[in-house]
Amino acid sequence: MATIAVPSEFPLEKQGSRDSAMDEKLALDDRELESSIHGDHPIVDLKAAALSDQVGDVYDNVRAIDLGADGKERPIETDADYAVRLISLEDEPSLPIFTFRMWFLAIGLSCFGAVLGQIFYFRPQTISVSQLFLQIIAYIMGKGMEEIIPGPYENARIRTRDNWFWRFMNPGPFNLKEHVAITIMASTASDSALAISIFAAQDLYYNVRPNAAVGIFTLSDMALLLVPTVQLFDALHRGKSVVLQKKRLRFFWAIFIAIFVWEWFPEYIAPTLTGVSIFCLANQKSPWFTRIFGGAAGNEGLGAFSLCFDWAYVGSGGGAIGSLFTPLSTQMSLYAGCAVCMIAFCACYAQNIWHAQNFPFLTQLLYYEDGREYDQLSILNPDYTLNYDKLAEQGLPWYAASQLLYKISRTMYIGAALTHFLLWHGKTVYRLIRDAHTKEIDDPHYKKMKIYNEVPAWWYLAIFLGTIGMALATAYTAKSGLPWWGLIVALIFSAAFIPVVGTLNCTVGYAPSIENLVQMVGGAIIPGKPVANMYFTLYGYNTLVQSLNLLRDLKLGQYTKIPPRVTFTIQTIGTVIGALLNFVIMRTVISSHREILLAVQGSNVWSGQQVQSYNSDAIAWGALGKPLYATGTRYGFVPYMLLAGLGFPIPLYLLHKKYPKFGFDKVFTPILVAELGYLSVGINSSVFTSFVLAIFSQWYLRKYRATWFRKYNFLLSAALDGGTQVMVFVYTFAVGGGSGTVRPFPTWALNPTGNPDYCQRLSD
Repeated sequence: MATIAVPSEFPLEKQGSRDSAMDEKLALDDRELESSIHGDHPIVDLKAAALSDQVGDVYDNVRAIDLGADGKERPIETDADYAVRLISLEDEPSLPIFTFRMWFLAIGLSCFGAVLGQIFYFRPQTISVSQLFLQIIAYIMGKGMEEIIPGPYENARIRTRDNWFWRFMNPGPFNLKEHVAITIMASTASDSALAISIFAAQDLYYNVRPNAAVGIFTLSDMALLLVPTVQLFDALHRGKSVVLQKKRLRFFWAIFIAIFVWEWFPEYIAPTLTGVSIFCLANQKSPWFTRIFGGAAGNEGLGAFSLCFDWAYVGSGGGAIGSLFTPLSTQMSLYAGCAVCMIAFCACYAQNIWHAQNFPFLTQLLYYEDGREYDQLSILNPDYTLNYDKLAEQGLPWYAASQLLYKISRTMYIGAALTHFLLWHGKTVYRLIRDAHTKEIDDPHYKKMKIYNEVPAWWYLAIFLGTIGMALATAYTAKSGLPWWGLIVALIFSAAFIPVVGTLNCTVGYAPSIENLVQMVGGAIIPGKPVANMYFTLYGYNTLVQSLNLLRDLKLGQYTKIPPRVTFTIQTIGTVIGALLNFVIMRTVISSHREILLAVQGSNVWSGQQVQSYNSDAIAWGALGKPLYATGTRYGFVPYMLLAGLGFPIPLYLLHKKYPKFGFDKVFTPILVAELGYLSVGINSSVFTSFVLAIFSQWYLRKYRATWFRKYNFLLSAALDGGTQVMVFVYTFAVGGGSGTVRPFPTWALNPTGNPDYCQRLSD
């Protein structure tokens, strides 16, 4: 096991004599930090990690902990590198958190984030509100309030201000802990809940508008990678007297402003920049060129070799995968899946498998065999349960081949995830559970947090019992058809998968959806009821997603040393605010853009692709689960893909055991199989560009420019995400229709009629 020793000549005198805290840190045991990636990577000596916190800024000059055996800075590779080389251990327990400006900005930005998150839900490509974006806005406004609001200044003329009220209003400089609290509350509110899919689908496809109280209580009930975010907090609040830290701040704001200005071109002025396809420019009348090389318009093509200059699609966009921060092995597994996806989609369409040519190449809707959109209401009773006589008249619906392959891949993923978890992480998780009460957690950030009181167990129990009661009440009040025992099964299912999906998320930086499996289970135990299936999916899947989001913010709180009880409080308040505004904005968008949301392609601004997919799945699994997926029927093989997925990781695991140096452990099979249907929806022109950028950042910069990577790579990601999302918000309300009126940019060479990339348009 490799460790890094601290040389005797290391300049301790720069920090003065060692105090008792320093002595205590140097007395830490030489215990191992267990690697999060299969446990076989070198680790960092905790003494060196503790010492590095006392000598020099994490992002300042190269420290002993950053050096390899050759005396040069080594790349960021292991979990320990991320924990102690990229994230500061510094803490100031005396910093005030519950100040006026914290509450004012947290509540205000929670409202803002909830509105923006709901707008993003109806975008043609699924993105979410980035914490980085909220973080930047909070900082700007917090620093402004620091200057504007009077505080308890120490001088003879205004000594009367030196009391609790003025300390509450403005205790001094806007500090890191206020900033983190604001960001966590706002990001919690901005997570657009899956329940919105239910209410939107009921409105669009069943002509049912849920009671506002039911909607809001359901949303409240449901809602109850961090390095770029943490680095930005550090850059804004720590070490600003250091010249290099000021340089990092200038770098951040320069990139932020530049991308804000640039994004007006691909998003509004010149949409062709969203996907420049040399192939489509060469042949603008070929449907196959559109299918393979197109992708700048929603549901049109696979984007092969397209060049995308829109960071909203190239980067993370606030989503799970970020070209600049997701590990390269994870991204390579994803893009390998994309390559197979392209081949499979085109082969099925060319060979007319499953009557693929009768339907659009990419679509989430259900169809009759002749290509007409399936009339789902024609097979349902007035209470929205399946009528078998009407089904016999209409016949079973059909999927587009691309959508069916997506379902196959996401079903295989569940099995692959379970096997991968057991093979690679089973022993580690077992040891953690076994030793939970006998051994101390060997994490330097966790140890720094031990001075704060933990959240009492009864707080969580009270929230759990209260939300269970709300869930039962709203499910029955909404006449969902979900029985009480169905709710319990859904929650148990979600709880069982949290360790599996959570472990994959924190070890490889990506957690594909288990929504398909939840819908399958719901259809099996509550057959013939599509709305009940929606609610089962809500409680069986969205609880898992929300749990991971809340755990993300708890970890952010740990990295930035926010007391756990503070994090719990602000998450709870943010949840309630988000529920209120998610529902209001959903109703506003649907009433203003109903026809666009119902269309297959939508527009470059608004799209109902998420609602369409959710509703189609509810019909397919909830109403038609047994007749559509029964063994021997047209799609009867789909559930068995779960079994195929179970065996998929085993060969690579055995190959790694036999040939450990060949890198078979770098292939993440759950991600590989999950993304065999990755390109089935939305705008796909960014895939090739994201792939190239991932190699440049996560391989070239990480390996050959290690110092620049440590200081600037994640800050660059934060700046690009933040500037882009500020632009999207301004654009949406200024000219994109968020205020009710769309103001399109005039048609010109880079804003053509039809597809932005000049590929032949295949659907309307």
